[in-house]
Amino acid sequence: MLNLKSHSSHQILLPNYKPYISGGRNASFAVTPTFKSVRKRENIRGRRVSSTIKAVKTLNENPTTTGAKAVITVQQTVGGVLTHLGLSRGLDDITDVLGRTLLIELVAAEVDPDTGSEKPKIKAYAHRRDKQDNETYYVSNFTVPEDFGEVGAITIENEHHKEMFVESIVIDGVYGGAINVTCNSWIHSKFDNKEPRIFFVDKSHLPSNTPSGLKSYREKELEILRGDGTGERKTSERIYDYDVYNDLGDPDSSDDLARPVLGGKDHPYPRRCRTGRPTTEKDPLSETRSMSMYVPRDEAFSEVKQMTFSAKTVYSVFHSLVPSIETSAIDSELGFPHFTAIETLFNEGVELPEQKSTGFLTNILPRLVKAITDVGNNILRFETPELIERDRFCWFRDEEFARQTLAGVNPCQIELVTEWPLKSKLDPEVYGPAESAITKGLIEREIGGFTTLEKALEQKKLFILDYHDLFLPYVNKVRKLKGTTLYGSRTLFYLMPSGTLRPLAIELTRPPIDGKPQWKEVFQPCWDATGVWLWRLAKAHVLAHDSGYHQLVSHWLRTHCCVEPYIIATNRQLSAMHPIHKLLHPHLRYTMEINALAREALINANGIIEKAFSPRKYSMEICSVIYDQLWQFDLQALPADLISRGMAVEDPTAPHGLKLTIEDYPYANDGLLIWDAIKKWVTDYVTYYYPKANLVQSDNELQAWWTEIRTVGHGDKKDESWWPMLETPEDLIGIITNMIWVASGHHAAVNFGQYDFAGYFPNRPTIARTNMPTEDPNDSEKEEFLKRPEEFLLKCFPSQVQATIVMAILDVLSSHSPDEEYLGETIQPYWKDDKYINAIFEQFSGRLKEIEGIIDARNEDSSLKNRFGAGVVPYQLLKPFSEEGVTGMGVPNSISI
Repeated sequence: MLNLKSHSSHQILLPNYKPYISGGRNASFAVTPTFKSVRKRENIRGRRVSSTIKAVKTLNENPTTTGAKAVITVQQTVGGVLTHLGLSRGLDDITDVLGRTLLIELVAAEVDPDTGSEKPKIKAYAHRRDKQDNETYYVSNFTVPEDFGEVGAITIENEHHKEMFVESIVIDGVYGGAINVTCNSWIHSKFDNKEPRIFFVDKSHLPSNTPSGLKSYREKELEILRGDGTGERKTSERIYDYDVYNDLGDPDSSDDLARPVLGGKDHPYPRRCRTGRPTTEKDPLSETRSMSMYVPRDEAFSEVKQMTFSAKTVYSVFHSLVPSIETSAIDSELGFPHFTAIETLFNEGVELPEQKSTGFLTNILPRLVKAITDVGNNILRFETPELIERDRFCWFRDEEFARQTLAGVNPCQIELVTEWPLKSKLDPEVYGPAESAITKGLIEREIGGFTTLEKALEQKKLFILDYHDLFLPYVNKVRKLKGTTLYGSRTLFYLMPSGTLRPLAIELTRPPIDGKPQWKEVFQPCWDATGVWLWRLAKAHVLAHDSGYHQLVSHWLRTHCCVEPYIIATNRQLSAMHPIHKLLHPHLRYTMEINALAREALINANGIIEKAFSPRKYSMEICSVIYDQLWQFDLQALPADLISRGMAVEDPTAPHGLKLTIEDYPYANDGLLIWDAIKKWVTDYVTYYYPKANLVQSDNELQAWWTEIRTVGHGDKKDESWWPMLETPEDLIGIITNMIWVASGHHAAVNFGQYDFAGYFPNRPTIARTNMPTEDPNDSEKEEFLKRPEEFLLKCFPSQVQATIVMAILDVLSSHSPDEEYLGETIQPYWKDDKYINAIFEQFSGRLKEIEGIIDARNEDSSLKNRFGAGVVPYQLLKPFSEEGVTGMGVPNSISI
């Protein structure tokens, strides 16, 4: 039995270990073997490394063994080879006893110098030798000829009937010293696929300096990942291919569940991962739906207990909690009778029906379930969001309404007003007069004590949330649906001398409908009872617009959806040994499974978005329109985004090279710190491998990757002139910084504050269900509004079922997994012992720790009134690190929830 006692050291040298990493600048550095965790498991990495090293050393000291030895670390998995039941389990146990568990082959890095052909591979079976915690160790012995040279790769054939999750391999006794191979991958059974898996040693190689013995393997592995574009994908496969969003509808179940295909000329959209399912009977362009969406096998979360927190919890909320909430309601359209009823969600909770599996909520939603009464009954009781915990009535106040446009959950939509009068660009013949009803006189009555309209424009004091032209074309369609309504809206703000925003006016517009002309009305803060309640109702409509835009565009489209083509192209075109693949990998993993879950139950026909957001069944269609009209790759970069919205101008003398239009803009101020830190890290990394422009231009994998992203992944925009060129290291730095920012900083800013800002839904209702009482009012509506305006507002808010479902979803989406990987926190194992990469990563990590302190100091600065004040929630969404749970802070590496 091997001695596999734990050890506290994180870096242990193997005997005679002197491998080298090849890269740019012809630099070589001695490196130390490390092991890559499936997700962040730094607390056990030292023990595992020590255990594996000791296993190798024990074999070296055994005089009965000669040649090279390998220790393979396999992770125990739920449903995997080590825990499955049935006939295949028995067969696999016999396989283990016979010692034919894994067939390992060593591949020489270089070809035979005399013949120019590949050197014969050296093979050996691995034997199961020991296990510790969640890991099992297999050992194989090799006899290696002296002229074999360096090992460049290994192949693995899984002799079991079930897949295995192989974490890493350490091989000792070979030329050049011990080598480390990071796997972290599912290895399919040979009975499912006879093709063995290939893994390259932990070295980075540009295509031009690939060792001669590995060139064919590099090309073959990419061919496998691309597939041939045919057939239905199987769970065990690792194929990355493209398809349109043709699986959101379910026309075979109901005509009402038919949805247009997103992607193509009619509805431009990014591409998703191809699954190859059969088409529906009623619509040959749509794909049948499945309870299990295919994602390439290595994109799925590992199945060890804490490794599935995010995906399993989201799945459970979709498939267990949401149906329970719906069935517990007598009337799904019933609103809250009074505001105190809303507070019972936090004080007393909602009793849900008895479940077949008792206590299911306790297992999947420990944070939500605050009390369980009576055997078999589940009480769903929500945590009070920090926003309401600090100030119960903040949602009522105009200054908080305005503040959240700069420091809330959707701080990336407000823009500077640069033209007057405000005008629509839509066809007036269809949508009515283009000019806004917000007039100069109306504005100057509000700001007359400060300035004139002309000076306010000149001094950059007027700002707008503009959902007029985006939503107006869908108003009539949406209004034909039950239980919802829609307007086009404009909301105007004035920048006060204190640096805070003051709401000036809200304009709501309905286009011509049913023979009636266009209706539009301006609502303002005022000092009479009727006007005050009309203003509150108008705010509810605007907040519903902002909530829909946030969820569909700022969150889903700009991060999850638009990043998926980057993931597909990276795996199809960049070899695992490519340095840019290694750089991007931490920022692209885990996203595809979350996206698949979204297609399954969040953005699909009759999914969560359609149930609870104003556009209902037109939500994703509107998302497609916005992608077509507004999305540009170059504008996803934070500095470019701020400039495009008039929220900043270039200024070489200012911090970050930008002068902000609103100096106290928490999202921009903190975001630029993160942006600059990412760019510095990417710059140091890229110039290490690409010191000259010709290396970028001649890198065939890199060029194919960027071409595929533009022409296939975002193919509906392939002819746009704003796509960056990829000719120099500077071009590459800009492209990659953009991608990493979107997957880390931008996603964190729009995701992890969702529960704190929208958990108490009156602060951010997702849907407005009734029209304004001043739009074509009848006598009964007038009387109802005048007698009980509070009830009118409550009827406009989401129903009890809608609110409860959204609250549960937002709580989960705002939560950090126990094993979250944060930006700059832990270096990837394949870099850890490269002295140069280690040094620049340490600088990156150190800078992010400094940023933590800077943000803390800003949140305590009383002069920054958009992030400090009585009852104000400090802006922490871009603080780099966090504990697990709903903390309102933390910037993970990737879109992992």
